[in-house]
Amino acid sequence: MAEGKAGGVREKLIAIKQAWAESRRLLTGERDPEHANRLPPGQRLVTNWPVLDLGVKPDIAKTDWRLTVDGAVANPISWDWAAYQAQPQVEDVSDIHCVTQWSRFDNRWSGVATSHLLSVVQPLPNANVVVLHGADGYTTNITLECFAGDDCLIAHAHDGVPLPRDHGGPVRAIIPRWYFWKSAKWLTRIEVLAVDKPGFWEVRGYHNEGDPWTEQRYN
Repeated sequence: MAEGKAGGVREKLIAIKQAWAESRRLLTGERDPEHANRLPPGQRLVTNWPVLDLGVKPDIAKTDWRLTVDGAVANPISWDWAAYQAQPQVEDVSDIHCVTQWSRFDNRWSGVATSHLLSVVQPLPNANVVVLHGADGYTTNITLECFAGDDCLIAHAHDGVPLPRDHGGPVRAIIPRWYFWKSAKWLTRIEVLAVDKPGFWEVRGYHNEGDPWTEQRYN
């Protein structure tokens, strides 16, 4: 796609999503803080995996990919593909819930647990937040506590298949307890901070946390 056309698609998509936030689109007013139902309020179950992005899909060869973790950590790192693959590999099965109202059950992820990554970089005592950076310029913020959850991964495969480019390959974050915009695609940097720094959608009307069971879709 030509650069000018790609930029136009991106701006149109952003404007649509911001309009959703302003109009409070899809809100039902329901709450399920105890997770009594597997499907959060206002969601519909799908069996396919919809593709959503900002009109930009970075094409990153594994030989060129790097993951940097820096900021409020004692041991900053920059892993290439070999270093990432040399870390303990885990699998986890979780549901995902997109703010655009679809949910997909029983996704099997393979990758490096965020808890392991944090044990390597050793966040400083004042660390409270991580900001995930994608190669497309996307960012999203998550509390350090949430990022360290036992179901959170830096994933390279889905259902036994390497993550395709459309879904954020070669590596993306998986933060299944929040709406899926928190699971940044094409992950290349994790910034650990003492002070919160809202990300791409969070400064455009979307909730700073994003709990699907209490419908934290928008600010």
